[in-house]
Amino acid sequence: MNIRVACVGAGYFSQFHYGSWARMDRVTLVGSCNREISKAQATGLPAYDDLDQMLTDTTPDLLDIILPPVAHAETIRTALAAGVKTIICQKPFCNDLAEAEDMTALAESAGARIIVHENFRFQPWYRAIKVAIDDGAIGTVQQATFRLRPGDGQGPRAYLDRQPYFQQMEKFLVHETAVHFIDTFRYLLGDPKAVYADLRKINPVIAGEDAGYILFDHSHGARAIFDGNRHLDHAAENTRCTMGEGLIEGTEGTLTLTGDGAVQLRKYSTMTMKTLLGPNTREGFGGDCVHSLQSHVICGILDGTKFENEAREYLQVIRIEEAIYASADKAQKLKV
Repeated sequence: MNIRVACVGAGYFSQFHYGSWARMDRVTLVGSCNREISKAQATGLPAYDDLDQMLTDTTPDLLDIILPPVAHAETIRTALAAGVKTIICQKPFCNDLAEAEDMTALAESAGARIIVHENFRFQPWYRAIKVAIDDGAIGTVQQATFRLRPGDGQGPRAYLDRQPYFQQMEKFLVHETAVHFIDTFRYLLGDPKAVYADLRKINPVIAGEDAGYILFDHSHGARAIFDGNRHLDHAAENTRCTMGEGLIEGTEGTLTLTGDGAVQLRKYSTMTMKTLLGPNTREGFGGDCVHSLQSHVICGILDGTKFENEAREYLQVIRIEEAIYASADKAQKLKV
């Protein structure tokens, strides 16, 4: 059986979605919709600028929503009304928690599922780190740190060449970018119990914050730190591969993530580094994580494997995000 997939959205990041679907044996791409139909036509698929018409003509099993949050709710409503039973929706999921809750409930009442396209947890380095943690390679985890340094936020043309709407986002670093690491830290360490945030805007041409620190209090005493600054870079030929560098530190060792996607293990009180995952050689964004996520969804539909990041579960990411912004506003640690 092949899953019939239609896509709505044909902006910059959609290239990774279309490219991934085209590589899957058990998928048939049936259409592309975009308000500028020339971009939909450029995909080589049957092209539309009217979503209702595409859904009527193509009857997809799955709709992939590759649009900014402002368009999510209307698109989900249209898909559900057309009888689509599986939806993948890009992050950030909807405009806010209330809207995300409404869309989740609407999908559930229609007997449909929404999987949020939160792909960082599918990057091969975080999969390798998760295996190492679960295997006890570093003992009890006490601290995790990620330094986000993509180096793309300086000057008046920041983000314009790739994703220009970034400049107008009133909530930017956390809502658009750090949300990846909210979910990744949850994947590695479980849900945090409390957060503290210190956020700031450095580039005056953008509307939202572009640098800051976030402290997460996780279960069993573990702490995680997100240290983000989109102005600064890190030592990598491709600063968008990992977007930065990380450490996961435990009682029996330390895992190091470098900017080339390699993961190394140093056991406690030793100087020897063991390579658990070599430098990234995969094509596509972030170690081909888009393909990993979309393949995961197809396996869930056809093989019955458990879905990660269904909308109901993902609502907790949005709750944590809202607590982070409230913490920054109040300058105090807040329970989630």
